[in-house]
Amino acid sequence: MKANETFCIYMAEDDMDDQQIFKDAISSIDKDLKLTIFSDGVALLEALNNKKHKPNVIFLDLYMPKMNGEETLLKIRQNSILDRIPVVIFSNEYNIDHISDLFEYGANRYLHKPNSFQTLTTALNRTIESIKNNTLGGTAIIKYAE
Repeated sequence: MKANETFCIYMAEDDMDDQQIFKDAISSIDKDLKLTIFSDGVALLEALNNKKHKPNVIFLDLYMPKMNGEETLLKIRQNSILDRIPVVIFSNEYNIDHISDLFEYGANRYLHKPNSFQTLTTALNRTIESIKNNTLGGTAIIKYAE
């Protein structure tokens, strides 16, 4: 990523409170982060397929109406144009077997929704920095003690 380039984040999340907390956390990290929020996987995929500029990372909630995060992840990974975009699952669920399946489907990270704003900000900052520095290799579960 080039210096002074805006880092673009797409998020699919149906819960308005979670959207606002995520937006506030992103705003507190860096002014050069551009966040676009979608309320379901269908709207996210429409934007991904219709926009020339793609995001640097996608955050997906698992449980959304119309198309859930798992289905959305599979659609993203089936599209060769979208397949290189890092995907972070962002969910309250913490089921290791399900998380393992999500990694097999192509998720790069699994961020368990933290209970504190500061923990969320720290986790997001580390995730974004690893993508900016091109060090996202492999998979990881991000669950901070609070």
